[in-house]
Amino acid sequence: MSALLNNLNPSIKAIAVVIVVCLLTFVFDPFTPLIYGIVVILFTFLFGKVNWKLYIGYYLIICLLSIGMLWTSIAFADEPTNPEVTTQFLFWELPKENVTVALSLTLRMLTFAALSFMFIFTTNMVHFILSLMQQCKLPPKLAYGILAGYRFLPLMREELQQIRAAHQVRGVHRASGIKESIQQYKRYAIPLLAGAIRKAERTAVAMESKGFSGEKERIFYRQFRVTFIDWLFLSSMIILLIIIVIVSIKLGYFSWYKGQF
Repeated sequence: MSALLNNLNPSIKAIAVVIVVCLLTFVFDPFTPLIYGIVVILFTFLFGKVNWKLYIGYYLIICLLSIGMLWTSIAFADEPTNPEVTTQFLFWELPKENVTVALSLTLRMLTFAALSFMFIFTTNMVHFILSLMQQCKLPPKLAYGILAGYRFLPLMREELQQIRAAHQVRGVHRASGIKESIQQYKRYAIPLLAGAIRKAERTAVAMESKGFSGEKERIFYRQFRVTFIDWLFLSSMIILLIIIVIVSIKLGYFSWYKGQF
């Protein structure tokens, strides 16, 4: 059960996240995204095999960004329709409408991050692309181009480290100012570009030699199928949001987006 999210069909998982994000876009109260975000985080740790240290590290960065968003939303908010209605927020007495709008935007951002991290930390990107080809009929030429680019990124980082080491051996010191940094990266760009072109040509020749034609009707070594568990996950994500919205309505917190900015 701890790897349930990792074993789901990647395409269905992505569709579930996109649907929930689109639905949450129209919700504009602090309560609904707060509860849903907490449930998503708990669901990720309970039913997903994730690197929790890395997850918490990235999520703390999002939390710091959200604090800045909260402050700017309050500080630069428009004139509220009912300025006499105030609420205590930390050490200040502020218009309740402005605080509600700021909290809604911030908590919605944190919930979007929780949904994104649930997908990213429990999904193999190669499996995701293969699933898109099999379930969503993504063109193989585009899909394998994305896979090749995804594989090239670590190689380009290694090449950059090798180029830096070669420059240091030849007596080229690291840049100390902005102008020197720009010149330094210009020196790095040409060999990196040449190496990328060589790798792209070799990859293209290798794919053609192995009979890759780009046709949609092809046989896959790794087969991905949509199971009952996948549909159950998709429906449970939507039903959970509906339940939280109903509770929010009952408690009097719920609000749709009506141009509140």
